[in-house]
Amino acid sequence: MSYDLIVIGGGPGGCSTAITAARAGAHVLLLESGRYPRHRVCGEFVSAESLALLSELLSSDNHEMVNSAPRISRSRVFTDGGPLHLPIEPAAASIPRFDLDRTLWHSCLEAGVDARQGHQVRYFHGNGPFTVNANGERFAAKSLVNAAGRWSFLTSSAIRDRASEERWIGVKAHFVEKNPSPTVDLYFCEGGYCGVQPVSAPTTNGGTRTVNACAMFRADVATDLPNIFAAHPALCERAANWQIATEPVRTSPLIFHKPEPVQGTMLQVGDAATFVDPFIGDGISLALRSGALASKCLAGFLQGSRTLVESAALYEQFYTRNLAPVFRASSMLRILLRVPSIIRRPAMSLLQRTPALTRQIVRMTR
Repeated sequence: MSYDLIVIGGGPGGCSTAITAARAGAHVLLLESGRYPRHRVCGEFVSAESLALLSELLSSDNHEMVNSAPRISRSRVFTDGGPLHLPIEPAAASIPRFDLDRTLWHSCLEAGVDARQGHQVRYFHGNGPFTVNANGERFAAKSLVNAAGRWSFLTSSAIRDRASEERWIGVKAHFVEKNPSPTVDLYFCEGGYCGVQPVSAPTTNGGTRTVNACAMFRADVATDLPNIFAAHPALCERAANWQIATEPVRTSPLIFHKPEPVQGTMLQVGDAATFVDPFIGDGISLALRSGALASKCLAGFLQGSRTLVESAALYEQFYTRNLAPVFRASSMLRILLRVPSIIRRPAMSLLQRTPALTRQIVRMTR
């Protein structure tokens, strides 16, 4: 069967691509190797910049997920000394990936996307048109988008060669906490960090809420949540009274690299283009925005007004101009957080005394 567009990967980036293209009249095939709903390692923070786009992508009967999601208007960063308070203006939303992925997938079906779960793509051929093999079936398409995440058979050899470097893992679980702070809290220590934020509204039974604890750590320091919690005194004290609500999920490798929006004429969205530091809280936003951007750049090709090569170049240009700055800002902050504490303490003290500077740093990551 032949399509205008095949999208590999049914996460936020892939669904955003598929929905945008299908609503513009394209015949779209979306191939997802797993099955929804399921838990994913994710901070589950949806920045305000993408909430309007998310609402547009969702079918009308799923808008309540966005409307009822807890809002996060402040962040607390625990490093050296007391916490650094950062404003989040406008407020972000906290949406579990379990719910987000399920509703986006449903919205793909509503938009007319041929969306297939349990379809593991083994290989593809061509540079436009393309032939894709999944579960022994062959599919043809005029264009191809890689939304398979930061690590798959589609990952370029240049990034694969970096897998032998310092190994980082991601771990996440939900816990029940009584009266948690309505903030996104980031606990940094030697070896990594853990983010905690509410992902449910308060209950009437004592004000308990579900919180998401999502960590990124060096594998030689800690590989499970109990050891990660123990690495930071304030987090260890806080987590002592938690009750686990979901089984932990893990992922690796986590490799930082410069954005790679295209490979040849295959467009790449979300983590497939680049893995942005999770503490920035813009991963879901970048996935949604890059997916919509990829579809819009391909529209001219599918309508016959430009070549596929021109569409890929246009996407790379727009991505570099509008989305890549978030990656550069997160890279600079990662350097600050990994320098010796004797250097980091004065910098964090300066930020605590200058709210205008902290607001500027937050704006740099959006």
